[in-house]
Amino acid sequence: MKKIKMSKIIAFIFMIFFLVLFCFSAYKIINWYLSNKENKEINEEINKSITVTEGEFKIDFDKLKEKNNDTIAYLNVPGTNIDYIVVRHDNNSYYLDHNFNKEYNISGWVFGDYRNNFDGNDKNIIIYGHNTMDGSMFGSLKNVLNESWNNGEKITLITEKEKTMYEPFSVYQIDAEDYYIRTVFKDNEFNKFLETLKSRSIDNFDVDLSDADSILTLSTCSDNGKKRVVMHAKKIK
Repeated sequence: MKKIKMSKIIAFIFMIFFLVLFCFSAYKIINWYLSNKENKEINEEINKSITVTEGEFKIDFDKLKEKNNDTIAYLNVPGTNIDYIVVRHDNNSYYLDHNFNKEYNISGWVFGDYRNNFDGNDKNIIIYGHNTMDGSMFGSLKNVLNESWNNGEKITLITEKEKTMYEPFSVYQIDAEDYYIRTVFKDNEFNKFLETLKSRSIDNFDVDLSDADSILTLSTCSDNGKKRVVMHAKKIK
């Protein structure tokens, strides 16, 4: 009888455990779905401030800043779903779990590194976004790791001061680190930095680099945060 009672207790404990696990998983899935749905609606509203005429982008920054004064740029990456207004806070944590409307959201938003000025003088502009399952934010950045992506795509980055185009020169996946997200360089450090980034690339873009260049870095997590998918691009105009 004691064995039977113990078996029932164990079975009950397992039942409770799996019930809690199921409820938690259901909550996470529902929360993820609602967060992505909300961000999609926000992005659709934001796009009303973006017009494209014959391939030329025009951004109404004044209107966007009325909604969020952290608005800093617009980013478009061909061959991906990356087509977002970029924000920047006074740290690199806030927009990990806040959307463009500054509301809590597990999908966050696409944001620039707080150390960058976005004034045309940054040597390495860094932009981050979550690797979401539905491909929003930077969930499609992994597309750049496919050999078929390298077809001469140019990245568009527009700020209030300038519209710039960037030519990719390095794409790779790497363990989590902070080497490639440097923004300040001493004499002769930048050349070595560029050489290292270029040597990491899984594809040969055949792009010449020099100390006079400025670059754009896009970064997102992969493998449950253990790795990073990264793309670097050279400012060409």
